[in-house]
Amino acid sequence: MLDYRPLGRTGISVSSIALGTMTFGEQNTEAEGHAQLDLARDRGINFIDAAELYPIPPRAETQGATERIIGSWLKARGGRDKVVIATKVVGRSDATYFRADGSTTRLDAKNINEAVEGSLKRLGTDYIDLYQLHWPDRAVPLFGQRATTRARGGGEGPEVAIEETLVALDALVKAGKVRHIGLSNETAWGLSAFLAAAEKGIGPRVVSVQNAYNLVNRVYETGLAEFHQREDVGLLAYSPLAQGFLTGKYLDGALPPGARKTLFNRAQRYEKPGTEEAVRAYVALAREVGVSPAQLAIAFVTSRPFVTSNIIGATSLAQLEEDLGSLDVTLTPEIEDRIDALHQLHGNPAP
Repeated sequence: MLDYRPLGRTGISVSSIALGTMTFGEQNTEAEGHAQLDLARDRGINFIDAAELYPIPPRAETQGATERIIGSWLKARGGRDKVVIATKVVGRSDATYFRADGSTTRLDAKNINEAVEGSLKRLGTDYIDLYQLHWPDRAVPLFGQRATTRARGGGEGPEVAIEETLVALDALVKAGKVRHIGLSNETAWGLSAFLAAAEKGIGPRVVSVQNAYNLVNRVYETGLAEFHQREDVGLLAYSPLAQGFLTGKYLDGALPPGARKTLFNRAQRYEKPGTEEAVRAYVALAREVGVSPAQLAIAFVTSRPFVTSNIIGATSLAQLEEDLGSLDVTLTPEIEDRIDALHQLHGNPAP
């Protein structure tokens, strides 16, 4: 069943399932986005995740549409105080369409201030509950890249110091525009550095990390998961279905009409050697224990003790209903053992 979990040390409780919205404005219309938000609220979900980058795939023509759809829903339905809104500022990038002056993005005061004002306007709200850094300003592996250098450009110039980023965020918190801050696509070193700076009185304390986590990518368990127990910084898990691969719909080269891989061919993160074999094994296990592959995968993520909230996304109400059905799935000790045995065999083929 749906439960509510502490968001760090904030005193805010968020639903164990969050609604991800990155399809709003690309694969989903405004009306469809509103319908998903209505269903989520009706089922008790109080946590909505967005980003200035969205929808996906990112492009200048649609950038910001997701937040605008959430904003029009909030205006139509009301109840802003009953939902926890999370959004993100893009990290260092060569993209020039996010900022009015056509500059590349950095995690400095100029960029953060412009980004938060844009998000507030699109969302139609005076404050953002959780403001996250979408990816670091540092040169780290991103979005499944194994390289140790930046994989998505980043332009010239030195990295913005973590302390400088925190000072900029602190000003927004003191101004009441942001309540709390979080990280995304972050490393254990990065999180520890942010926490250490806050301990020294530099800026607000990080309350969450939003990283990919699923049956074929459990790397969060090594290094980062312990921060939940010791520092009250939990995981907001994204991609619990591994971009849909864990449903089994792409097995044997299938390309279902309307699926993200079919439309955009941006699924390379989950097409690495060994991933299909692992997916096939988890799909077979789900069917053997009598649940859908999607529900097994989502239930696994939601049940992890270090997960604050599991961010699910869908392109139809039927998909969203199936995903929410994961709340009725009980992972028995026997099923847990089977999952861990498969993990021992297949490891993390798609980190």
